[in-house]
Amino acid sequence: QVQLVESGGGLVQPGGSLRLSCAASGITLDYYPIAWFRQAPGKEREGVSCISSSDGSRYYVDSVKGRFTISRDNAKNTVYLQMNSLKPEDTGVYYCAVQTVVFRRCVPFVSEYDVWGQGTEVTVST
Repeated sequence: QVQLVESGGGLVQPGGSLRLSCAASGITLDYYPIAWFRQAPGKEREGVSCISSSDGSRYYVDSVKGRFTISRDNAKNTVYLQMNSLKPEDTGVYYCAVQTVVFRRCVPFVSEYDVWGQGTEVTVST
């Protein structure tokens, strides 16, 4: 059974940093596209970042470029999202998701991912 478990969320002041983790079991993340999504209150879930399994390419939504970094530790079977210079508009529940098709380029669309974690809440506020 494939499981993803996110951690690392919390309350942080604007300008601060957090590192989210997504630990996987039942699947080798290196083979599959992995994405981070977020959902703010009253808004649709949006793709924040993803990392491809085919060529390691990365995607970032424009609003986080230069501030967020996605990475993968194959030895720990874990994907990270380093979030710096956080803004109040980064507030939301962050989910990691995997597309269980090997060696694909990642895309930031909810419908493409079939295994999801439970989410971790990020609040950026004074």
